[in-house]
Amino acid sequence: MIVAFQGEYGSFSEEAVIKQFGKGVTMLPKKTITSVFMSVEAGEAEAGVVPIENSIEGPVNETYDRLLTTGLKVIGEINMRIRHCLIGLYGASVSDIKRVYSHPQAIGQCRAYLESLGVELFSTYDTAGSVKMIKEMGDPTNAAIASQRAAEIYEMEVLASDIEDYGRNYTRFLIIGYDVQPPSGADKTSVIFSVAHRPGALYNAIGAFAERGINLTKIESRPTRARPWQYNFYVDFEGHIDDDLVRNALTDLTKKTLFLKVLGSYRAAPLEFE
Repeated sequence: MIVAFQGEYGSFSEEAVIKQFGKGVTMLPKKTITSVFMSVEAGEAEAGVVPIENSIEGPVNETYDRLLTTGLKVIGEINMRIRHCLIGLYGASVSDIKRVYSHPQAIGQCRAYLESLGVELFSTYDTAGSVKMIKEMGDPTNAAIASQRAAEIYEMEVLASDIEDYGRNYTRFLIIGYDVQPPSGADKTSVIFSVAHRPGALYNAIGAFAERGINLTKIESRPTRARPWQYNFYVDFEGHIDDDLVRNALTDLTKKTLFLKVLGSYRAAPLEFE
């Protein structure tokens, strides 16, 4: 099996692939989230793993935007504890560091720590890719934020561990593909919809779930880009599309929305708080 992910080997997305599929799969690194979608759409990979939200920094907008246009389904999810390290050249110390490179999400998750260092911050496309880059630079005043595994892969030194601002730092990843997932008894369904720009429209729409006792686990809004200040709503809720309650709720929701897209039903990942 070939699974595409965003980033370099040693990225948190690659760790999510290993957590879900094990080390026996062929992992295909891609520079961007969009490239992961394109790889699966083209048949280069059978599945892709993309980040969707972080418990500190919130949504990953590129993933939300690609879900709107893709023909792929959400076929699973992964919840993973994220532990950030400050990584530099061997022999460097934290006091030497003047510049730190990493993905914007990682920088945001470690903002207070980085402000305490008083360093310059530079955004890159990937955490592990930042480690690879500063190794090539060879400057002991440069550091990167990434995983301990990234430091091991690129033979760099961990200068500080667990530098995220909050201990309970988790990222939720989605698994994308074409395979429809059968009910497991512990499922979640994801949809996108838009409503008319009038009072009570959103209230009436989500009432389709409330009236049937269906629990919403996530609601996120993104601009439609068609007209200013109008939004698409991304909603996750408990249940499978083959469940009678869910099917009836979606039938009702269709009547109350301008647009509805079912992204997929899949087994909900457990919340493994450490």
